[in-house]
Amino acid sequence: MSHTSNNPTALISVFYKDGLEELVNSLVKRGYTLLSTGGTRKFIEDLGHPVQAVEDLTSYPSILGGRVKTLHPKVFGGILGRRDLESDREEMSQYEIPNIDVIVVDLYPFEETVKSGASHEDIIEKIDIGGISLIRAAAKNYKHTLIVPSRDLYADAIEVFEKGEPTLEDRKRFATAAFGVSSHYDTAIHGYLMGNDEDSNTLTLGTKNPLRYGENPHQEGAFYGNMNEVFEKLHGKDLSYNNLLDADAAVSLIKEFDDTTVAVMKHNNACGIASRSNVLDAWTDALAGDSVSAFGGVIISNTEIDKATAEEIHKIFFEIIIAPSYTAEALEILQQKKNRIILILKDFEMPKKQYRSLLNGILVQDKDNITDTREMMEAKTKAQPSENEYNDLVFASKICKHTKSNTIVLAKNGQLLASGTGQTSRVDALKQAITKAKNFKFDLQGAVMASDAFFPFPDCVEIADNAGITAVIQPGGSVKDQLSIDYCDNHGMSMVFTGTRHFKH
Repeated sequence: MSHTSNNPTALISVFYKDGLEELVNSLVKRGYTLLSTGGTRKFIEDLGHPVQAVEDLTSYPSILGGRVKTLHPKVFGGILGRRDLESDREEMSQYEIPNIDVIVVDLYPFEETVKSGASHEDIIEKIDIGGISLIRAAAKNYKHTLIVPSRDLYADAIEVFEKGEPTLEDRKRFATAAFGVSSHYDTAIHGYLMGNDEDSNTLTLGTKNPLRYGENPHQEGAFYGNMNEVFEKLHGKDLSYNNLLDADAAVSLIKEFDDTTVAVMKHNNACGIASRSNVLDAWTDALAGDSVSAFGGVIISNTEIDKATAEEIHKIFFEIIIAPSYTAEALEILQQKKNRIILILKDFEMPKKQYRSLLNGILVQDKDNITDTREMMEAKTKAQPSENEYNDLVFASKICKHTKSNTIVLAKNGQLLASGTGQTSRVDALKQAITKAKNFKFDLQGAVMASDAFFPFPDCVEIADNAGITAVIQPGGSVKDQLSIDYCDNHGMSMVFTGTRHFKH
């Protein structure tokens, strides 16, 4: 069967059918003749629209269990033909190759199959060949074709068609996105075959999501990735560059805690955090850690927000609240502020790698995935921490790990009393923390201290002792560790080493 329609032609071959109905309807409304394969063809027929099988165009069946369907000169000639080149037009006429004006592709779900824990054989079968070839061919010939390379772009394509025929600018924009899809897809395959889907020689940024601006209004900003895998947004304005940095810090911190915990983040650091038997008490004690810095901050809970807690949270101004769920009454209260961002934190897997651009390249490292536990603590002093102190040392160490270096964290009874953050001297970090704790009327007698790195001199433990702190956790490793141990022994303090440094620059 030959392709005889004079109408513009769209070839549609997708894995997922989500959102496809609206796009098909838009193409039919614009008078497009539809070409399709297999399950996609049946989907379009079930919508009640006429659709020609690719096999009828090529006079060749789908073979090798569906591995070869669209790989044929009549398909790729129709996509790659240059309408403004007479020799191309003559050849297409000679071989009865129709122009194919729009290509809609949604690739086999390779990354999803890897994440599902499928067998190697199943994963290899999800490497798309025909689809990726269609994408690249159409994107190369964007002067004459429009490529819609992902279901994420269906809505954009519909908007283009509703305005009329795609312009050259439209086609170039979609072609650019198409090569982004192709690059990301191939990089994921490369990484998998290397044995680590995150450890590839080539990085891919994913889908670009423009932001209002970057760190400051004069800086352009964008997020590359799929935020829908992490959050469900229930209310409020769009997330900004700084919102995302704080949200990332908040999520990384809260994942350390199993007990009911609420944290308040400001500039990527916790200014208040507490673990309690219920979410209201956790909020109350987290806010007490620094009720001044909490203004305009990010609140995160690892437990559902109820009405009573929402009523108290609503009393202060904050940018974002993140929780696994909210009661209907809590949402009604929190949504009273139009711009307040309310997010549900989904159960997603955190990346194992961290990337940071600098100079003319990129730094890559494993994430700091070690969390200090009681079993990792080695008591170095004659005095042993009490049971309550051990619990507070674990609590303080978790916060210290997620606070900018140099840092000192002071905690007591599952509550952050104060932190010294981002100081050039560890002594200054400790003094800052003590001053802050006293400003908020906290009693440091019996509190614990966590340090992200070792003490080269005993000055920090001496200052802590004079403030009433009785137990210390640090990684150890200084050639002068014994000086700090001796001071603790002479003054009745306990100190444990973990052997793990937690710098965060």
